[in-house]
Amino acid sequence: MNIFIILFAVFLFSLVIFVHEFGHFFTAKLSGVKVNEFAIGMGPKIFKVQKGETLYSIRLFPIGGFCAMEGEEESESENSFNKKEPWKRIIIVAAGAVMNIILGIVMMFILLCQEPKIASTRISHFATDSVSNQYGLQPEDEIVAVNGYRVYSYNDLIFSLSSDGRDNFNIDVKRDGQTTRLNNVKFNMVEGKNGKKHIQLDFHVSSIERNLQNVLKYTFIDTVSTVRIVWSSLVGLVSGRFKLNNMSGPVGIASAIGNATNEGLKISILSAVNNILSIMSMITINLGIFNLLPLPALDGGRLVFLVAELIFGKSLSAKHEGWIHATGLFLFLALMVFITYSDIIKLIKGE
Repeated sequence: MNIFIILFAVFLFSLVIFVHEFGHFFTAKLSGVKVNEFAIGMGPKIFKVQKGETLYSIRLFPIGGFCAMEGEEESESENSFNKKEPWKRIIIVAAGAVMNIILGIVMMFILLCQEPKIASTRISHFATDSVSNQYGLQPEDEIVAVNGYRVYSYNDLIFSLSSDGRDNFNIDVKRDGQTTRLNNVKFNMVEGKNGKKHIQLDFHVSSIERNLQNVLKYTFIDTVSTVRIVWSSLVGLVSGRFKLNNMSGPVGIASAIGNATNEGLKISILSAVNNILSIMSMITINLGIFNLLPLPALDGGRLVFLVAELIFGKSLSAKHEGWIHATGLFLFLALMVFITYSDIIKLIKGE
């Protein structure tokens, strides 16, 4: 793989981490909280510099980072985190996830600015070996829902048709100003490298002119689409529609980036870069949404305690809250070990 592509991928991973931790750092500083260390990466320090009250460091492994604030547990110092008003602490804790989502929006804007046209959800014409037109789909149909999943963008359309392995779909289309439901629509099925069959989209969609208004509009739409996909995937995981081994960790993500890069390089270096940027935009938005879930060890878990403190005027002891987050962290680490093992097995099997 081109060394430039590898460095670019590492840079984007580091950027996602930096932006998240910078959200905490920036709002902490604005709130008058002392930040003892701002670190990118984990493990031994390979670079460090002390500026004022804060140690800035880069660590060996680019797999995380942290913003170590004074008094996140117990402290009597007036510039400590736990001495600030609950609403300020809520902003500090939420800022990391919010910054990740903003970064994802910027990445999507950059991608859309390069597109000559923007894909719509309106059918333009069918492929010569099309199957779906035999089940009622017609040119100029605008697809508005698939199996009850509302479709606002081309990304929604692809997700709804490929997310649960079905081979037939109930599709709502807007035709001549009226919404019509087509039941049990089928598509061509093709066999992937792993031997599993998946649908092949057998029609082309109309394009939308690229101008500033449409780029801004579809940047917002695609961001919301990604948030909905993340949320729908989490709901599907809890409900059993998706299996746990469908999730990917660092190994699976690295493999996906490698595959997307190789496909892009068949066209050009710019195409490979854009493929990586597309994946990273989904990752950073995914990270932002996931971090806001009300689960121990996540920012969302901390927000639950802070909101409760804001409402009831009393906080749980730092010691007990620490135990809850430590338990959550242990469970997440165990989950990560399982997902990493699953990713390695998939690589060995060539899935």
